[in-house]
Amino acid sequence: QVQLVESGGGLVQAGGSLRLSCAASGRTFSRYHMGWFRQAPGKEREFVARISWNGGSTGYADSVKGRFTIARDNAKNTAYLQMNSLKPEDTAVYYCAVARVPYSTRKDDYDYWGQGTQVTVSS
Repeated sequence: QVQLVESGGGLVQAGGSLRLSCAASGRTFSRYHMGWFRQAPGKEREFVARISWNGGSTGYADSVKGRFTIARDNAKNTAYLQMNSLKPEDTAVYYCAVARVPYSTRKDDYDYWGQGTQVTVSS
């Protein structure tokens, strides 16, 4: 069983930056591939970024490539999502999750979701 707690969301102007954190419980965090997803009102939850267990492999949605960076610190049991050059269309609740299927970008391949953190980007 893994518990995930996201933090770092907030209100920011377009062009600004935020860093989201995902703190995980348990001793096996370093074994897990992790992902970030987001869900805007009235829309499906969508893939944002993923990272392998050791950080050696990352992947991004086209909509955030070049602006967002996923990282992890296994010593701190924490994953991060650095978001730069934010746009109003990035407004959503952001979730981290543990990948049951490594390297997947499909939400159905992820378990142990956090409660989410709200990101609002004003124009």
